Amino acid sequence: MGKLLSMMAAAVFAVSMLAGGAPAQAEDCHRGTLDARYCDRDYNQTADLPLDDSKWVDPDTIIFSYTPVEDPAVYAKVWDGFINHMAETTGKKVVFFPVQSYAAQYEAMRSGRLHVAGVNTGGNPVAVSCAGMVPFAMMASKDGSFGYEMEIIVPADSPIKSPNDLKGKTLAFTSPTSNSGFKAPSAILKSDFGLVADKDFKTAFSGKHDNSVLGVTNKDYEAAAIANSVMKRMIDRGVIDPASIRTIYKSQTFPTTGYGHAHDLHPEVVAKIKQAFFTFDWEGSALQEEFKKEGSFIGIHHKSDWNVIRKIDAANGVTYDCK
Repeated sequence: MGKLLSMMAAAVFAVSMLAGGAPAQAEDCHRGTLDARYCDRDYNQTADLPLDDSKWVDPDTIIFSYTPVEDPAVYAKVWDGFINHMAETTGKKVVFFPVQSYAAQYEAMRSGRLHVAGVNTGGNPVAVSCAGMVPFAMMASKDGSFGYEMEIIVPADSPIKSPNDLKGKTLAFTSPTSNSGFKAPSAILKSDFGLVADKDFKTAFSGKHDNSVLGVTNKDYEAAAIANSVMKRMIDRGVIDPASIRTIYKSQTFPTTGYGHAHDLHPEVVAKIKQAFFTFDWEGSALQEEFKKEGSFIGIHHKSDWNVIRKIDAANGVTYDCK
């Protein structure tokens, strides 16, 4: 599985490297899992701002994207009010960039074409290590609680009653970089049920969580591993009938989408971007309508809050090889 992610990362980032990727910084610095172009002098596992202020980026237009867990077109309008708020707070034009894949999102930030992004849970360590993203916020409910669970779902009338029954069947994953759509279920099925992907059960990749949910609903997939937050939003929008599916496994709670900025953004711009997130009024907003559980943005620390995700990656043999 580590080889799969490494191959994917190599394919995604080869273009940007050939196009003139920045060389490693001259000063000695700690990197950990970070790509050679970044430094982590404070050991917080994210890329630091370049020491040379001539390399700080102060864009006229801030480009923002949301993780493509579902159809990006759905979210352009959902984020419109927030985009306007960020524009007012920063004094800059802000544009929503509807990326079509996780890989495209990472490459866009790495190449300097994306400044702020909401990256899926499993993809955060990849974006941090390979694209220099610095996570700083995630959505939470008004009482401060947050997160989602990975669920393995099947059609309501399926004979599959538990994960043990997946042996010999086909399980749909979403993408190799997705926590709930691939990493967590792979690790859990192996450690808790002795089931190894492509050995004890067949696999398919749908590309996105909504594709997996719809695939199970329409019986295109025998089973699928998904983020229940996506499924719940689809139910709320009337996209699927909850009676058409059944859950056979539910995981512990994981941190949800992490929002971060490019490591080389000018610190004054970063401060205003963070201000936009933490002062946004959710009441009556399109975000509140879509993300019904949430009601605020809270601060996060990648080193501690994503520790469980990195442990899942380690269990799966995943490395963040950006070369």
